[in-house]
Amino acid sequence: MGGFFAAALKCSCIFDLFYGTDYHSHLGTRRAGMAVFGRDGFNRAIHNIESSPFRTKFASDVNKMDGNYGIGCISDYDPQPLIVRSHHGTYAITTVGRINNVDQLERIIFKGGGNHFLEMSGGDINKTEMTAALINQKDNLLEGIRYAQEMINGSMTILVMTPVGIYCARDRLGRTPLVIGKKEEGYCASFESFAYLNLGYSDYRELGPGEIAVITPEECRTVVPAGDKMRICTFLWVYYGYPSSRYENVSVEEMRTKCGAMLAKRDQLTKDDIDTVAGVPDSGTAHAIGYSNESGIPFARPFVKYTPTWPRSFMPTTQGKRDLIARMKLIPVHELINGKKLLMIDDSIVRGTQLRETTEFLYNSGAAEVHIRPACPPLLFGCKYISFSRSSSEMELIARRIIQEEEGGRVERSVLDDYANPDTDRYHHMIDRICRQLKFTSLNYNRLDDLISSTGLDSDKLCTYCWDGRE
Repeated sequence: MGGFFAAALKCSCIFDLFYGTDYHSHLGTRRAGMAVFGRDGFNRAIHNIESSPFRTKFASDVNKMDGNYGIGCISDYDPQPLIVRSHHGTYAITTVGRINNVDQLERIIFKGGGNHFLEMSGGDINKTEMTAALINQKDNLLEGIRYAQEMINGSMTILVMTPVGIYCARDRLGRTPLVIGKKEEGYCASFESFAYLNLGYSDYRELGPGEIAVITPEECRTVVPAGDKMRICTFLWVYYGYPSSRYENVSVEEMRTKCGAMLAKRDQLTKDDIDTVAGVPDSGTAHAIGYSNESGIPFARPFVKYTPTWPRSFMPTTQGKRDLIARMKLIPVHELINGKKLLMIDDSIVRGTQLRETTEFLYNSGAAEVHIRPACPPLLFGCKYISFSRSSSEMELIARRIIQEEEGGRVERSVLDDYANPDTDRYHHMIDRICRQLKFTSLNYNRLDDLISSTGLDSDKLCTYCWDGRE
């Protein structure tokens, strides 16, 4: 995953760029970068942020960079922005998305005159470099950006900064957001809608799926209109989005609260069965508040998350270290755990490792019962559009492992559809197996229809691929 921020101002943009990019730190943990264009041309800084936060790494760069145009990014994967010299002139580019057909595109680019890609340390090609190479296949930048979006299997939102403006291109089906802010000095473009509010911008508008606009200090001008079809990622509301954000004018915090209320309405447990409801911090908290409000079961915080000196739990390269850091973050409040029957709401269950250890942690702290209610359905398919999880195989998903064990090998798509249906025996047997394996007292997932209802959007506008495999 990743986030971005851009600014085009009548004055220096570096202050806005620095803080606007920093406000996306929850979306990535490995690389960050800023590029500006000013009187001295293009200037760029890229740093590794695995062990230090964005502001620490880039504080000294702020005093060395200046310009009216700027783009910045936080990334889980590729070093960027890149500065590219081509027949279009020099431009800077940053992207958020995923490319599934890298080998095919590589052959097309080599055939079209490209002669090399710089391989990253893991052996992969930088997806932003690949996107730039596609753009350079065409006669002008606008044609190139449209060509890149058409050719990429996956999704790709693109910012391209030139000396005369910044192209802002939302991915073809709008799987990730792109919103424009405005103030007297100019315009900004942002992944997260809250990132510019404290910088003096007001909401201008969200770009539609596939829309391409150019921002300058004087205007935001659409050069390619939005398409009719949208598939924005529903997991943005469930987990990735910051609570104060909105996507398609739907509040993240409000959606999570509604989602928790939906869970409570379908649950068989009552105030007589449960002492307190709690969210696995931080993304489960709003869901838990919604559940508590609907059910009347008191909300409490039986453990708190200590974050001042810990990086995000999924940052290290090995699962064992990620689990260790996740466990060390959680500090118990024994008075709220000992002898209590707890209902815990987490945003999701991916591998199941962390939630199993959280449950053991609660039992070891004296909990009498631990009931788990994930805020979304079982994850059955690995994301192939925005890479919200670092799972390298679908078999890392606990639900898929259970299904494979039950079916004894390769599983047909029709069988997976049966497991995705909460009204089938296969589904309930899968949930029972997960519950026993992870040692929960009980387990009930949120239903997909309730999750969609919580957003208030039409299901045809939402990407739900990771739960139902719908393209």
